[in-house]
Amino acid sequence: MQTLQQGFIIEETERKNSILEILSDNYCRMIIESIMYKPKSVMEITIETQIPMSTTYRKIQILHDNKLLKTSGTITDDGKKLFLYKSRVRGIQSVFKDGKIEVELIPNN
Repeated sequence: MQTLQQGFIIEETERKNSILEILSDNYCRMIIESIMYKPKSVMEITIETQIPMSTTYRKIQILHDNKLLKTSGTITDDGKKLFLYKSRVRGIQSVFKDGKIEVELIPNN
């Protein structure tokens, strides 16, 4: 039997609209799926999804601005910064009922 994980409802209209816009973006969905279970660098995401690197950076920024990513960073042996990204959400549910939109984020534990 599958158990449903408790999510949290987005109340602010502007944030709901941003989340729904992200959900409608194929590249954003591909990136979220790619980093659902394991943190990855932009290079790893680009190789896995075949999304152009510049687009990947742009979409990562959008996801970051909307607090849908966890970011961790290290410095490599040759002194370069390496950032890894992991999805904060396991799922997004939206319901349109009685003229209102409800958006729920399911956390990625």
